[in-house]
Amino acid sequence: MDATPELKLYNTLTREKSVFSPIDPNNVRMYVCGPTVYDFAHIGNARPAIVFDMLFRLLRHVYGEDHVTYARNITDVDDKINARALRDHPGLPLNEAIRAVTEKTEMQYHADVAELGCLEPSFEPRATDNIVEMTEIIEKLIGNGHAYVASGEVLFDTKSMADYGQLSKRPLDEQQAGARIAVDAHKKNPGDFVLWKLSSHNEPGWESPWGRGRPGWHIECSAMSKRYLGDVFDIHGGGLDLIFPHHENEIAQSRCAHGTEVMANVWMHNGFLQVEGRKMSKSEGNFVTIHELLHTDIFGGRSWPGQVLRLAMLMTHYREPIDFTWNKLVEASNTLSKWRRAAELLSTPTEAPVDVQVLKALANDLSTQQAVQRLSTIASSAFASFHERGTISEQKIEEEQQTLVATLVASAKLLGFSLLEKTEIDEAVAAEIDARVKARLELLNAGNFAEADKIRDTLAAEGIQLKDGKDAETGERVTTWEVER
Repeated sequence: MDATPELKLYNTLTREKSVFSPIDPNNVRMYVCGPTVYDFAHIGNARPAIVFDMLFRLLRHVYGEDHVTYARNITDVDDKINARALRDHPGLPLNEAIRAVTEKTEMQYHADVAELGCLEPSFEPRATDNIVEMTEIIEKLIGNGHAYVASGEVLFDTKSMADYGQLSKRPLDEQQAGARIAVDAHKKNPGDFVLWKLSSHNEPGWESPWGRGRPGWHIECSAMSKRYLGDVFDIHGGGLDLIFPHHENEIAQSRCAHGTEVMANVWMHNGFLQVEGRKMSKSEGNFVTIHELLHTDIFGGRSWPGQVLRLAMLMTHYREPIDFTWNKLVEASNTLSKWRRAAELLSTPTEAPVDVQVLKALANDLSTQQAVQRLSTIASSAFASFHERGTISEQKIEEEQQTLVATLVASAKLLGFSLLEKTEIDEAVAAEIDARVKARLELLNAGNFAEADKIRDTLAAEGIQLKDGKDAETGERVTTWEVER
């Protein structure tokens, strides 16, 4: 295993960057809030999936693949899911309608994040499979005076916890009511939030000591993280928008139920995402799902390979806001093509360690933007070595170049990019592309550069990259092509 610089992470809880020290180096544990499966995941959902996949990869590199446990949940009980089920499947019984919505949406989420190059988490618990664990925590909270029953609901008593609000740093008297319920007269305090609520006949529900009902949003993650990672674990991640109320309330429930000083030692949050300079929303007309970006021409008149979307995300530090633009995708596409052209200089597959500067960047609070810049520098150096042949010993240049390229491939792999994989394409489609490439070549040879450029640009918009060169023996112009993955 490569020698890795000291790993430092920014902790939202302490508002500082510090050296990461796992509770147990043989089992580093991370929990990340996953999707609520009522609709296809949008591009904003892609950011935490990619960011924490990158952290998962780095932790596996540092501590060993068998020594890192990553749990990412699926929220499959939620009022939005109920509403979507009733809207899309009015003729089905509610439970069947809910299952139809959640199974389809979860399947699509898995397919989308796989195309983004994300590894499967160690565990992916569903909320509905952990109802018993939720009721057990709620019973503990009632028993130790941190929760109460009122009007058929169970609520967390925020004033029972002296240091409630540590994560968001918001004084209790300035906080709004807990998410997803209104401020009702039966609450002791406006900030109290629901742990369990009663279900009507047309809502999903489970039997409990407090009647047939369903869990509140926050208790779900407390129960699932406890079950798969323990009372206290190393890292809890999610989007910046989850700090309050979701993560704040997770902490309150878990600490008060288990009697611990913390729920997780490190809290990490990725920044917000805009699309072309505006907040993403359906009313703005810039709401884009991952699936649409991957498979339709809704954004910029073309679809975009998952590896390009991944790189576009990693070109910005995870804590910074990101403006997701067509230009950013073009830049990512060109950068990835440069890396792949450099990787083609590798004459034989060669094992190499990850570049030390790439590791240094990643170990510094996951500075992927610096790691990406370093990979481009390595690629440029590999090309430079190739062009220097004849001025220095060719054998020396060949060895230097092969080392650089092998390092590039190994380092890119750590970031989730497979530079040596080839994309398969249908024979009929390949033949049609060959014909268009041939036509362009004839136009170039005839000096009709404007029409030749039109063909090149059209192919590029379809995800086909052209590479011009010369035949080694005849010196004639030749063009090869590849699919951007």
